[in-house]
Amino acid sequence: MMGFSQHLLILPILLPMAAGAILLLFEERRHSLKAGINIAATALLLGLAFALLRLADTGDAAGGAVTHTYRLGDWTPPFGIVLVLDRLSALMLVLASVLAAATLVFSLARWHKAGPHFHTLFQFLLMGVNGAFLTGDLFNLFVFFEVLLAASYGLMLHGSGAFRVRAGLHYIAINLAASLLFLIGVSLIYGVTGTLNMADLAMRIPEVAPENQALLAAGAAVLGIAFLVKAGMWPLCFWLPSAYMAASAPASALFAILSKVGFYVLLRLTLLLFGADAGPLAGFGSQVLLIGGMATIAFGAFGVLASQSLGRLAGYSILVSSGTLLAAVGLGDQAVVSGAMFYVVSSTITVSALFLMIELVERAQEPAANLLTVTMEAYGDDIEPEEEDEEEVGVVMPGALAILGVCFGCLGLLLAGLPPLSGFIGKFALINAIFNPQGLGTAAGGPDSVGWILTALLILSGLAALLAMMRTGIRTFWAPLEVIVPRVLVVEIVPIILLIGLCFLLTVQAGAVMRYTDAAAQALHEPRSYIEGVLPGSESASGVSTQ
Repeated sequence: MMGFSQHLLILPILLPMAAGAILLLFEERRHSLKAGINIAATALLLGLAFALLRLADTGDAAGGAVTHTYRLGDWTPPFGIVLVLDRLSALMLVLASVLAAATLVFSLARWHKAGPHFHTLFQFLLMGVNGAFLTGDLFNLFVFFEVLLAASYGLMLHGSGAFRVRAGLHYIAINLAASLLFLIGVSLIYGVTGTLNMADLAMRIPEVAPENQALLAAGAAVLGIAFLVKAGMWPLCFWLPSAYMAASAPASALFAILSKVGFYVLLRLTLLLFGADAGPLAGFGSQVLLIGGMATIAFGAFGVLASQSLGRLAGYSILVSSGTLLAAVGLGDQAVVSGAMFYVVSSTITVSALFLMIELVERAQEPAANLLTVTMEAYGDDIEPEEEDEEEVGVVMPGALAILGVCFGCLGLLLAGLPPLSGFIGKFALINAIFNPQGLGTAAGGPDSVGWILTALLILSGLAALLAMMRTGIRTFWAPLEVIVPRVLVVEIVPIILLIGLCFLLTVQAGAVMRYTDAAAQALHEPRSYIEGVLPGSESASGVSTQ
């Protein structure tokens, strides 16, 4: 990269850091000014993310992947701080920026005034998330991990309330424990290898002495547990549904990307550090991810079916998504990883839109009436109107309810993975890769028993989501005990419509997106370009195949 483009890689970190610092200079009563600064910074970040996506989607003269790096202070890796951009990190940057823009617009209705320093915490969270996606070493991954967690603690408690505070304290305690595990794991890895640079680790792990391999595996396992807590793998996910349900709508919608930070790190480290060239440690942890991912899908599906509130349903939907992605990482197949990348974009956008939708839907529900409906159904009581009230054969649905109903129906299709939306394409890509790992028309044979179990779980989890969303939709829009027309502002409904529109766009442009994810998955399974991009001239020493 030459000229100004050389410095694009650091801007996703500097921009939110500078915006958050500037926002601290203004008192809390100046809501409009702070909102304007936040909007401008987030809009710039969104444009920057797409520019980096375009930059990452390039190849060298031979058609291979290109990894872009930025060396802070011009220190030579592995001794200095390095930022690394490839197709995977660029995709995650775009996803985080899109969710940030949507949740920020939604929060302008009222939530940004509900507590102090909302806009500052918002920008610092983006700084931590972007840094985690771009960093090329484990120590700075820990730093950015702590930055995003510190900001998420404030956003988790934003708006106060007894239930929110209680769930927020649980959230803080769990994540502090995960941070401690992170630090212990990083320390063990550094003690064995003498480096924390990811590319350098990929070179040194195959050369670790046999007597030190157990200690290295222990450090990697402890580090993995820290990110499995964040990703929400069963049984480490007990905190997630309640915490996300308790947070404010924009905070929960933005938190949808946080679990994907765990997925990103596990995918990156599994294929880079413990890939086919890792020697005795090749494939380390893959079976745990596969089995744990499938268990998480099953647990999340049961939770979705059992949920009586939309907030808890959305929380368990995150677990289903996380389990699907973890199982895909555990399988390790290139085609499965490509399908998982498509799925992560669609599912994260869907769950984020659902969290925003929950607040608007709940305005159309009378709490007492909703509780009465659930209770009467549970005991088999008749909730049909009396016969004399059956004269009215049709009721005009107010416009607000009609729009909410259509959006709710689209989100139901996306969660269930039904055609024609992107949720179906994401699950179909995963199932197709499981059944045809070498591509359609090959004679590779069908999946093994694990593939059949995973396929069944993907289908049944979609069925669970469909039943749960239908049940909630009937109670809210089709046959409520009392019709309440909610007051919905334009800035609240527009972000939801735009997020759903992005899922429609994913459907229309599925071919182009899948070509991108195929290239990203291929680069992950052939880490030569990553290692050479970070450590030029390391090919001969690394032992990484150039084929």
